[in-house]
Amino acid sequence: MNDKELNSAADTWSDWLLHHRHADDPAYGEVVQAAVAAYVERVLDAARLSAGMTLVDVGAGEGLLAWRAIERVGGSLRVILTDVSAPLLAYAAAAADTRGVRDQCTFIECPADRLTGMADASVDVVATRAALAYVSDKAAALREFHRVLKPGGLISLCEPILQDEAFFVRSLRRSIDVRGATAADPFLVLLHRWKSAQFPDTEEACAQSPIVNYSERDLLNVIRAAGFTGIHLELHIDVMPSPITSWKVFLDTSPHPWAPTLRRLLADRFTPEEQAFFERIVRPTVESGKNLTTERVVYVTARRPAV
Repeated sequence: MNDKELNSAADTWSDWLLHHRHADDPAYGEVVQAAVAAYVERVLDAARLSAGMTLVDVGAGEGLLAWRAIERVGGSLRVILTDVSAPLLAYAAAAADTRGVRDQCTFIECPADRLTGMADASVDVVATRAALAYVSDKAAALREFHRVLKPGGLISLCEPILQDEAFFVRSLRRSIDVRGATAADPFLVLLHRWKSAQFPDTEEACAQSPIVNYSERDLLNVIRAAGFTGIHLELHIDVMPSPITSWKVFLDTSPHPWAPTLRRLLADRFTPEEQAFFERIVRPTVESGKNLTTERVVYVTARRPAV
């Protein structure tokens, strides 16, 4: 699939993964790809793949995990790439052709909680990289992972934990509600307007949002309830300077596929005066390189019992 064909067929998932995640900025795109590659390596280290195995890459996106798995194991590895996005599957299929690995790959358009066309006890490893986060029924997805795995088969998961982002937005809302919108700090009002467009700001909305209605402990409990054993979970929290120091990139990225970019929000929901005020406060911090970001990622491995 060439760029023209992809753009005409783009959906929310492909548009974010191939454009808004890195703001179509080549330099920042390299930063993002390096971070993603590190996640992939950890997932595959834990997956313990070997020759002749079958791997399911759930929510495969552009296929980076699948390609790296094939590089590691070689021509005997079979990979099933699933995704809810037809454009992304087409993109990955074209990449498989380019890489000369199409005969090792099967592409299935399906959600994580309904692994269509996969037989019971038919695969060795199920892996995800930021896929379960978008699934409403995570319990159903884990039951599907358990179903398709052979006895003794392994899951290796890497998922973001985004609850704290929503907690922050809810705190902003409470602060504004207590003071009243007219008396509240005008910058906090604009900050809330921005952040609440990306993450829910009420307890009820959080409960309905797949990306923020779970913690690492919730995920652990869902995996246990699905029948997995030998569960190992690691929560990684990293506080670091933001890799984004370009105002353009800051405007044109978004934290997840359902979140609008700041540029769009400024245009749609801020007056020209509010835009200028917001930029005057935020832009110097972004460009200074001193803006801190916190990343929370959970890695999990577990097995379907051998008997």
